[in-house]
Amino acid sequence: MTPTPSPIIPYVAHDLSDPADVVGAIRKRRGGQLINLDRMLLHSIPYARGWNAFIGEVRRNLSISAKHREIAMCGVAVLNGAEYEFFHHSPELLAAGGTQAQVDALRLIDNETADFSMFDSTEQQVIRLTFQMTRQIQVAPEVLGELQKQLGNTKVVELVGVIAAYNMVSRFLIALGVGPEEHPPTPASA
Repeated sequence: MTPTPSPIIPYVAHDLSDPADVVGAIRKRRGGQLINLDRMLLHSIPYARGWNAFIGEVRRNLSISAKHREIAMCGVAVLNGAEYEFFHHSPELLAAGGTQAQVDALRLIDNETADFSMFDSTEQQVIRLTFQMTRQIQVAPEVLGELQKQLGNTKVVELVGVIAAYNMVSRFLIALGVGPEEHPPTPASA
């Protein structure tokens, strides 16, 4: 585990309440709490408002399975070295039906000898897509073609969007030194 970074810019206060509409919407999505990511985003109200709406849609309203979404998010986190992201999404993967062995395997996504045999064939393609989009940017046509056969057009577009969105999240977290909270998250808080 990497050391907890110190934020480059101090977090806003835990008890921030203004502007009420934005802070209230974020608290509602988070189950009442502001996490460190929110506390950094709230330095820019327009950015926090837009982020909350966009990521809220990505997290709650897509047709792609929660397990596929969380495999991708955890993979992006490891590939980019965003421990905060992994800290929040590995419990979500478990809650979506993943196993601890799968969570542990995703920690090795950047290792050529990693064993992903505990994932089904579609999940292995999700891992390949995550790796290729995050490391190479270009995606092999056969990876997208196989996912298109297995998931259909809508879910492939959503999966690509999830991977792109969480690459954005990890870059924001790392650039500003956003670190994990003192207590582990509960599923659906990130």
